[in-house]
Amino acid sequence: MANTDLKALALVCTLNPSPARSSSQVLAEQTLEALHAHGVTGEAVRIADHDVRSGVAVDMGEGDAWPSIREKMLAADILVLSTPIWLGHPCSVAQRVLERLDGELSETDDEGRQLTYGKAAAVCVVGNEDGAHKVGADLFQGLNDVGFSLAAGAETYWVGEAMQGTDYQDLEKVPEAVASTTRTLAANTAHLARALRDRPYPSA
Repeated sequence: MANTDLKALALVCTLNPSPARSSSQVLAEQTLEALHAHGVTGEAVRIADHDVRSGVAVDMGEGDAWPSIREKMLAADILVLSTPIWLGHPCSVAQRVLERLDGELSETDDEGRQLTYGKAAAVCVVGNEDGAHKVGADLFQGLNDVGFSLAAGAETYWVGEAMQGTDYQDLEKVPEAVASTTRTLAANTAHLARALRDRPYPSA
């Protein structure tokens, strides 16, 4: 394993606060484990456990939990966004996270670059219906719009059989296709994050 010189933050966007079980949490933690093999340490934060206010500013005032989560994001090299599919879309919590990240559009360094420009992002998606590619596309676009870079293969996902009730967290073992995709996400995202750290984007 490489030296642990990178940090990751996984934002888990399940609708359910702890201690409820969550497939989004499981896949996010598996992704962090895969990243660890490439010199990345990290933690997962379940957004539903915190009072993240609606809005598009970096701080929505007294009681807003986003500023403390944002500090962790700014300290990380990699942001992982993990969401379930609901009605064919990223869940409302994931949308709220993207809206709060919109506040980064007005936050820049001394050379006029957004603070997110030096960071890589990746996506985890789980659900019991089709739609993982569509959800990933939505999140990729949003994350890129607010300054994150995405490596090749930066999405891992599991979608169960339509109209059935099996959840990812209930599988007896991780399907090899999912495990392989997660390993690719980790390898490519760590590579990109390290490249961005060592050779930042030029100023405008």
